[in-house]
Amino acid sequence: MTKVLFVCLGNICRSPTADGIFRELVSKAGLDQKITVDSAGTGDWHVGKAPDSRTVAAARKRGYDLSVLRARQVKTSDFDEFDYVLAMDKANLADLQRIKPEHFAGHLGLFLEFGNRSDYREVPDPYYGGADGFELVLDLVEAAAEGLLTHIRQRLY
Repeated sequence: MTKVLFVCLGNICRSPTADGIFRELVSKAGLDQKITVDSAGTGDWHVGKAPDSRTVAAARKRGYDLSVLRARQVKTSDFDEFDYVLAMDKANLADLQRIKPEHFAGHLGLFLEFGNRSDYREVPDPYYGGADGFELVLDLVEAAAEGLLTHIRQRLY
Protein backbone atom coordinates (compact mmCIF):
# COMPACT_ATOMS: atom_id res chain seq x y z
CA MET A 1 0.00 0.00 0.00
CA THR A 2 1.32 3.44 -0.98
CA LYS A 3 0.10 6.29 1.22
CA VAL A 4 0.05 9.94 0.15
CA LEU A 5 -0.47 12.99 2.38
CA PHE A 6 -1.05 16.47 0.94
CA VAL A 7 -0.25 19.41 3.23
CA CYS A 8 -1.04 23.12 3.15
CA LEU A 9 -1.51 25.74 5.86
CA GLY A 10 -5.09 25.34 7.06
CA ASN A 11 -6.25 22.22 5.19
CA ILE A 12 -9.29 23.99 3.75
CA CYS A 13 -8.21 25.04 0.22
CA ARG A 14 -5.17 23.57 -1.48
CA SER A 15 -4.54 20.25 0.26
CA PRO A 16 -8.20 19.13 0.26
CA THR A 17 -8.29 19.99 -3.45
CA ALA A 18 -5.26 17.77 -4.01
CA ASP A 19 -6.79 15.08 -1.79
CA GLY A 20 -10.06 15.03 -3.72
CA ILE A 21 -8.52 15.17 -7.18
CA PHE A 22 -5.87 12.55 -6.48
CA ARG A 23 -8.40 10.27 -4.76
CA GLU A 24 -10.60 10.49 -7.88
CA LEU A 25 -7.68 9.67 -10.19
CA VAL A 26 -6.69 6.71 -8.03
CA SER A 27 -10.26 5.42 -8.06
CA LYS A 28 -10.63 5.81 -11.85
CA ALA A 29 -7.34 3.94 -12.27
CA GLY A 30 -8.69 1.07 -10.14
CA LEU A 31 -5.91 1.52 -7.58
CA ASP A 32 -8.01 2.13 -4.45
CA GLN A 33 -6.57 -1.05 -2.90
CA LYS A 34 -2.98 0.07 -3.57
CA ILE A 35 -2.98 3.83 -2.89
CA THR A 36 -4.54 5.74 0.01
CA VAL A 37 -4.87 9.52 0.20
CA ASP A 38 -5.25 12.08 2.99
CA SER A 39 -4.62 15.76 3.62
CA ALA A 40 -3.67 17.95 6.57
CA GLY A 41 -2.62 21.45 7.50
CA THR A 42 0.40 22.71 9.39
CA GLY A 43 -1.89 25.06 11.33
CA ASP A 44 -4.74 24.14 13.66
CA TRP A 45 -7.23 26.97 12.97
CA HIS A 46 -9.70 24.91 10.95
CA VAL A 47 -9.46 21.45 12.54
CA GLY A 48 -12.73 19.56 12.06
CA LYS A 49 -14.11 22.02 9.51
CA ALA A 50 -15.13 21.31 5.92
CA PRO A 51 -13.09 22.77 3.07
CA ASP A 52 -13.70 26.43 2.18
CA SER A 53 -17.02 26.79 0.33
CA ARG A 54 -15.27 28.40 -2.67
CA THR A 55 -12.92 25.42 -2.87
CA VAL A 56 -15.84 22.99 -2.75
CA ALA A 57 -17.78 24.93 -5.42
CA ALA A 58 -14.84 25.20 -7.81
CA ALA A 59 -14.03 21.50 -7.42
CA ARG A 60 -17.68 20.51 -7.87
CA LYS A 61 -17.78 22.35 -11.23
CA ARG A 62 -15.04 19.99 -12.41
CA GLY A 63 -16.69 16.88 -10.99
CA TYR A 64 -14.79 16.50 -7.71
CA ASP A 65 -16.63 15.99 -4.42
CA LEU A 66 -14.77 17.42 -1.42
CA SER A 67 -17.78 17.46 0.91
CA VAL A 68 -16.67 14.46 3.01
CA LEU A 69 -13.27 15.97 3.86
CA ARG A 70 -12.55 17.58 7.23
CA ALA A 71 -9.49 19.60 8.17
CA ARG A 72 -6.90 18.14 10.49
CA GLN A 73 -3.48 19.19 11.63
CA VAL A 74 -0.41 17.29 10.50
CA LYS A 75 1.37 15.37 13.25
CA THR A 76 4.80 13.83 13.61
CA SER A 77 3.30 10.33 13.48
CA ASP A 78 2.13 11.04 9.91
CA PHE A 79 5.73 10.46 8.87
CA ASP A 80 5.43 6.88 10.15
CA GLU A 81 2.24 6.31 8.20
CA PHE A 82 2.77 8.03 4.84
CA ASP A 83 5.21 7.28 2.02
CA TYR A 84 4.74 10.67 0.37
CA VAL A 85 4.29 13.89 2.35
CA LEU A 86 3.74 16.63 -0.22
CA ALA A 87 3.64 20.32 0.65
CA MET A 88 1.80 22.92 -1.39
CA ASP A 89 4.46 25.60 -0.83
CA LYS A 90 7.95 26.20 0.53
CA ALA A 91 6.75 27.63 3.87
CA ASN A 92 4.75 24.50 4.66
CA LEU A 93 7.61 22.33 3.43
CA ALA A 94 9.93 24.10 5.89
CA ASP A 95 7.43 23.46 8.71
CA LEU A 96 7.27 19.79 7.74
CA GLN A 97 11.06 19.51 7.60
CA ARG A 98 11.22 20.84 11.18
CA ILE A 99 8.93 18.09 12.54
CA LYS A 100 10.12 15.24 10.30
CA PRO A 101 11.68 12.41 12.32
CA GLU A 102 15.22 11.47 11.29
CA HIS A 103 14.11 7.91 10.49
CA PHE A 104 11.59 9.04 7.81
CA ALA A 105 12.51 7.18 4.63
CA GLY A 106 9.67 8.40 2.42
CA HIS A 107 9.42 11.33 0.03
CA LEU A 108 9.05 14.82 1.52
CA GLY A 109 8.86 17.59 -1.05
CA LEU A 110 6.77 20.04 -3.01
CA PHE A 111 3.71 18.58 -4.72
CA LEU A 112 4.28 20.51 -7.95
CA GLU A 113 7.57 18.65 -8.47
CA PHE A 114 5.31 16.06 -10.09
CA GLY A 115 3.60 18.58 -12.39
CA ASN A 116 4.44 19.78 -15.85
CA ARG A 117 4.09 23.53 -15.26
CA SER A 118 7.60 24.95 -15.04
CA ASP A 119 6.17 28.41 -14.36
CA TYR A 120 4.97 27.31 -10.89
CA ARG A 121 6.94 25.59 -8.12
CA GLU A 122 4.30 26.21 -5.46
CA VAL A 123 0.52 26.04 -5.35
CA PRO A 124 -0.54 29.62 -4.51
CA ASP A 125 -2.95 30.06 -1.62
CA PRO A 126 -6.30 31.24 -3.07
CA TYR A 127 -7.89 32.07 0.30
CA TYR A 128 -7.69 35.88 0.11
CA GLY A 129 -8.20 36.17 -3.64
CA GLY A 130 -10.99 35.77 -6.13
CA ALA A 131 -12.49 32.84 -8.02
CA ASP A 132 -9.64 32.78 -10.54
CA GLY A 133 -7.26 31.72 -7.75
CA PHE A 134 -9.33 28.62 -7.04
CA GLU A 135 -9.38 27.78 -10.75
CA LEU A 136 -5.58 28.12 -10.93
CA VAL A 137 -5.23 25.78 -7.93
CA LEU A 138 -7.40 23.22 -9.73
CA ASP A 139 -5.33 23.52 -12.92
CA LEU A 140 -2.03 23.08 -11.07
CA VAL A 141 -3.29 20.25 -8.88
CA GLU A 142 -4.82 18.32 -11.77
CA ALA A 143 -1.52 18.39 -13.68
CA ALA A 144 0.60 17.46 -10.68
CA ALA A 145 -1.83 14.72 -9.62
CA GLU A 146 -1.50 13.08 -13.03
CA GLY A 147 2.28 13.24 -12.74
CA LEU A 148 2.23 11.82 -9.22
CA LEU A 149 0.00 8.94 -10.26
CA THR A 150 2.32 8.14 -13.16
CA HIS A 151 5.30 8.22 -10.78
CA ILE A 152 3.63 5.92 -8.24
CA ARG A 153 2.43 3.52 -10.96
CA GLN A 154 6.00 3.17 -12.21
CA ARG A 155 7.08 2.26 -8.67
CA LEU A 156 4.20 -0.23 -8.21
CA TYR A 157 4.84 -2.18 -11.39
